[in-house]
This record gives sequence, structure tokens and C-alpha cells, in this order.
Amino acid sequence: MKEVVYDPLSRILKIEKKDKEYVGKIVVCTAGTADIPVAEEAAQTAEFFGNRVERLYDVGVSGLHRLLSRVETVQKANCVIAVAGMEGALASVIGGLVDKPVIAVPTSVGYGASLNGISALLTMINSCANGIATVNIDNGYGAGYIASQINRLGVYKNG
Repeated sequence: MKEVVYDPLSRILKIEKKDKEYVGKIVVCTAGTADIPVAEEAAQTAEFFGNRVERLYDVGVSGLHRLLSRVETVQKANCVIAVAGMEGALASVIGGLVDKPVIAVPTSVGYGASLNGISALLTMINSCANGIATVNIDNGYGAGYIASQINRLGVYKNG
């Protein structure tokens, strides 16, 4: 009998295959710790589809040195998922640092004029950095699935 697993952080319910092979590399980044539940939804979705995922959490623009100290990790990915609330600037910064696709995921966390994620959404869809695609607010699943498809293209292209 297959075991059903529930992860309360990502709110994912899943049944995993045993001995799954993971390929390629997707990096999932969050601006802050409040973005982790949506990022985990994206990361676990990508892992479910057999992708190797590396997590870089709390590397937002308010502490840019944290991202810059890991820039080689981000640049080696076939695809990057950038999860951010507040103003959503993380996707633009990452987009300027990498030559691979970036999937921007606005989150509904924040206060003041964040407007439950609308502020981050507008920033992400108006980014001037190239190679950024934006999914809807809190859509970790959608980001993880698209990243999976992109990663597989990179794996097949690079052998």
C-alpha cells in the first residue's frame, strides 16, 4: 500500500514513488522567511516530477549580500524560481544575474501597500530583466510545474 504524506508547511498531500531519480537543477529562492510556504509548494512540486531542487531561503534584496554570496549556485541552475512578497524585487535582481529562465512567484505576504500580493505581482510582470515569467499570487504549484518542464529541456539539451 502506498503511503500518503501531508506536509503542513507547503500544504501538499502526495504519494511518492520509491527510488525516484532526480535530474538537472532548479533553484528556489525566497526573499524572506514568510515566503517559504509558497516556495516549498514549488520545490516539492518540482521534486515530485523528478527534478533536483536546491533551496535558498531568505536571500531577498533587503540583505542582498546573502544572495550574492550564493550567486554561483543560482547561475548553475537550469531554471530559478524567485518567490517574494512585499514589492517583489527579487525576481528582477535574479533575472539580472542569470542567463536562464526565472519564474517569478508573488506572495500575498506583506503589510502596508502590498495589497495581498498585488504590489509584488505588478512589480514582477513589469520587470525590465529579460527571461522572467510570472505566475499568479501564491501559485507555487504552477511555478514548480513550469520549472520542471524547463529543467527537463536543459537536461536533454546538455546530455
